[in-house]
Amino acid sequence: MRDMTSQTLSPFKRIMVPLDGSRFAEGALPYAQMLAGFSGGCIELVRVAVHPSSYVYVSDPATLASLYDSDRAHCEAYLQGVAERVRRESGLEVVTTVLEGPVADALLDHAAASHADLIVMSTHGRSGMERWLLGSVAERVMRGAKAPVLLIRPDQPQPGVSERAAPR
Repeated sequence: MRDMTSQTLSPFKRIMVPLDGSRFAEGALPYAQMLAGFSGGCIELVRVAVHPSSYVYVSDPATLASLYDSDRAHCEAYLQGVAERVRRESGLEVVTTVLEGPVADALLDHAAASHADLIVMSTHGRSGMERWLLGSVAERVMRGAKAPVLLIRPDQPQPGVSERAAPR
């Protein structure tokens, strides 16, 4: 009989986890850690730095560049902090990437370019008018990704915790 190691059981060698700086988005991390632990894979934490020109009008190009540089530095520092925490908790390989552009497009382009085997991300689970008004990055990623997408709802129990044992 052939030896069924974790290498053959899971094709997830590169797991991309989009984060937006919120605890809500970080809810996807335990699932990514569990899957990467089974497969011996790498977790890539990504965050999109939104260019200030998309949400504020500034006529001075130097001020606009300064705002963007500041936001990008904030994104990099945040991702490094989360990466260190994940490495400490799990011993897994964790890399970080700051992207730019429209959020869903940037995530989809990067997932394809980096050959992500899986995308694990949180979803608000909006529907109806709320989704129409606010949009859904998770839905656009799910519909456009070439790799499988695991969407985590905020009310999901942590992996390894049974429904009965989960705190209420």
